[in-house]
Amino acid sequence: MPRISAATVAEHRARQRRAILDAAREIIAENGHGSPSLAEVAKRTGLARSSVYQYFDSRDDLLTAVIADVLPRWADYVTARMREADDPGGRVLAYVSANLHLVATGEHAIARALAEVAPREPLAQSSRDMHNALLAPVVEALRELGASDPDAIAELIQSVVYAASRMVESGMPEGSAVAHTRELLAPYLTGRNPR
Repeated sequence: MPRISAATVAEHRARQRRAILDAAREIIAENGHGSPSLAEVAKRTGLARSSVYQYFDSRDDLLTAVIADVLPRWADYVTARMREADDPGGRVLAYVSANLHLVATGEHAIARALAEVAPREPLAQSSRDMHNALLAPVVEALRELGASDPDAIAELIQSVVYAASRMVESGMPEGSAVAHTRELLAPYLTGRNPR
C-alpha cells in the first residue's frame, strides 16, 4: 500500500475546506438570507455531515470562516481595479466602479445576508477592517489631488457608493449607476485643483 504524504493530506483538507466554504457561500447567495445548516452544506459538497464537523465546530464557526473568506475577496478585487488606473482621480473612480460591479454581481447580497445571520463581532470587526483597508488608497489618492480633508471626502465618496449600490440592488443597470457616479464625481476628481 503506497504511503500518503503529509502534503497530499494537507492539500486534500484544503480542497475539502474550500468546497465547504464555497457551498455555504452558494447557499447564502441562492437564499439571499438565512444561515445554511451544516447538513445543507454537507449535502451540497457530497460529504457526510460528520465530515463537515471535522472542519467547522458549528454553524457560527462556518459563518465566521465564510466572512473571513468573502470580505478579503471583495477587497482584493477592488484594490486590483484601483491599481490599473493611471492617476489619483482614476483610482477613485475605479474604486467606485469596482464596488458597483460587485454589487451588481451579487457579492453585496452575500455580505448583507451574512450580516443578518453571522455572529456580530466577527462580522463587525471584519467589516471595519475591510472598510479601513479599502478607503486607505482612496484617502491617499485624494491627498495626491490636494483635497482639504481626504478622510472626510473619502467617507462622502463612500456614501455615494452606498447610494448607488442601493440603486443597483433596486434594479438600475450597473452601467447606468457607474455613469451617474462618474457624472457626479469626475469633475472633482479630474480637476487639478479640486478645492
